[in-house]
Amino acid sequence: MRGNVLASEATRNELIEVAQGRRAASLWIRGGQVVNVYSGEIVPANIAVYKDCIAYVGPSDLVVDENTVVLDADDRFITPGFVEPHAHPWVVYNPVSLTEKVLPLGTTTLVHDNLFFYLHLGPKGFAQMVQDVRALPGLHLWLVRLISQVDYPEEKEEFAAEYVRKLLQLPDVVGTAEITRWPMLYDADPHLLNNIDYAKRLGKVSDGHTSGCSYERLNSIVAAGISACHEAIHVQEVLDRLRLGLWTTLRNSSLRPDLSEIIQAVTECGVQTHRMMMTTDGPHPSFIEDNGFVDGLLRSAVEHGVSPIQAIQMVTLNPATYLGLDEYIGGIAPGRRADLVCLPDLQQFQPEWVVAGGRVVARHQQLTAHLPTIDWLSYPQTKPIVVSGEQLQDPNLFVYAQPGADERATIPVIRFKSAVISERKDVSVRVRHGLVDLEGEPGLIYGALLERSGEWISHAILENFLDDVEGLASTYNTTTHILALGKSPTAMAQAAIRVRELGGGIVLVDKGKVVLEIPLPFTGMMTPSASFRTAVEYHRVLSEAVKQRGYPFHDILYSLLFLTCDNLPGLRLTPSGLVDVKSKQVLYPSVKKPLQHLRTAPAR
Repeated sequence: MRGNVLASEATRNELIEVAQGRRAASLWIRGGQVVNVYSGEIVPANIAVYKDCIAYVGPSDLVVDENTVVLDADDRFITPGFVEPHAHPWVVYNPVSLTEKVLPLGTTTLVHDNLFFYLHLGPKGFAQMVQDVRALPGLHLWLVRLISQVDYPEEKEEFAAEYVRKLLQLPDVVGTAEITRWPMLYDADPHLLNNIDYAKRLGKVSDGHTSGCSYERLNSIVAAGISACHEAIHVQEVLDRLRLGLWTTLRNSSLRPDLSEIIQAVTECGVQTHRMMMTTDGPHPSFIEDNGFVDGLLRSAVEHGVSPIQAIQMVTLNPATYLGLDEYIGGIAPGRRADLVCLPDLQQFQPEWVVAGGRVVARHQQLTAHLPTIDWLSYPQTKPIVVSGEQLQDPNLFVYAQPGADERATIPVIRFKSAVISERKDVSVRVRHGLVDLEGEPGLIYGALLERSGEWISHAILENFLDDVEGLASTYNTTTHILALGKSPTAMAQAAIRVRELGGGIVLVDKGKVVLEIPLPFTGMMTPSASFRTAVEYHRVLSEAVKQRGYPFHDILYSLLFLTCDNLPGLRLTPSGLVDVKSKQVLYPSVKKPLQHLRTAPAR
């Protein structure tokens, strides 16, 4: 059953009348070289559009009138609008600012992950937001999470089947979102399997995330009903996923710029591409600014030897077919939504103009369409920061305790191996008054994750991460609780207080002063600004600031994001405490009601 259906403004009768020359087109594109993703050809043709749909593709000159918008393609290439099948519209930017940037680059359909919107707005608030986002130019579709990216006590209640199933019934929702904790599928978790089955009965897809999953285990994940995966990082993993029937999405992103490696499945191994897609997988703002979005994927694929038509199919027809929407989007044919991109060549993929839903929305990579105003902060948020600044003032709140220890103790430390992968390292540290004292311990910093209302706090010690940071606090993490990091508990407390005042964000304290603050009051992850440039500037000043203070990797936003989740190897700082992901062992449990019984060791 193909349950994903898109509504259109144009009726079928109207499209037939335009195709037969009995009604004037609302948009007439003449003299183009149409990239036909169905036949794999480039064919000279005119295109007639009525309202939001294509009515005619061919050599004839049809009826136009004084209201018809005429575009002369002058032998330029006309492709379908590009589709991003796996978008995360919350990497400091938001859906409006992301649209402002990527629609002029040719991406006319975005399939968004709903995670943080759902966590902070709840099912009713998220449903209202989906309705509001419909006013944006371009097509905005959604995948809904069945669980979060980290286990926490209220998770099952917040992701109850009755809530996610109502959302799956929305026409904008095309399936279930990636399940990062894929071992739950391997273990046949009934909540996941039952809701995936429900989505299948609606004719909707179930996106996957199988990072590090072996071929043998991958069999079980596919049997669980997963439709696609974007986590292949080697050629063999691409082949494994294709051979087991998964739609395989090749990724090139700020965290994992893997395309040059995994595209060899096509260029060297010669596999068919009809079940392949490409994704940018939520890159940080500067990556988009420097490399583009789906247009950047096309440039990279062609540079590495993929034919232009194959590459275009991978970002148009293929994702449309995967989503069960190929009768609506993904190609240039009668009855399809009029999402069209005019390109001077098929190497650089820099649009001269973009049409979305039958309307010209951009020229020369500049948005010309109106962006509606969405007041992100008007939505009632279910998880405000209610812990008081006064409660955060005691630095001992953020210190790793070792009660009963003598002068030294050996503790498990989170040692970062890459931007997101960590390992356990047991380290001997000094203990004073029952608290770990890191003074004179180079390379080690404190870490604490405090629940937004102060109900619990988790502690850790980290190495090879932010060695020279005195205090940093951030709600930009998988939990969106207050993550505090640094060498100085006093500076950590100061940063946490300022994050609370901002209503969410990232704050850096140095020598007793706030030296950087990035307000992210919408869910703790996003600026409410409609300007993509704002997100870029925030990211660049943050990247430079942490680089100066010992951050050794390339993507601080994803380091912060994944430090608090429990689906990647190594040790993680989670609501349960310090967790060894592989063994599922809680090495240092979270402290409940920490503000009621703060320790009385001297502040530092």
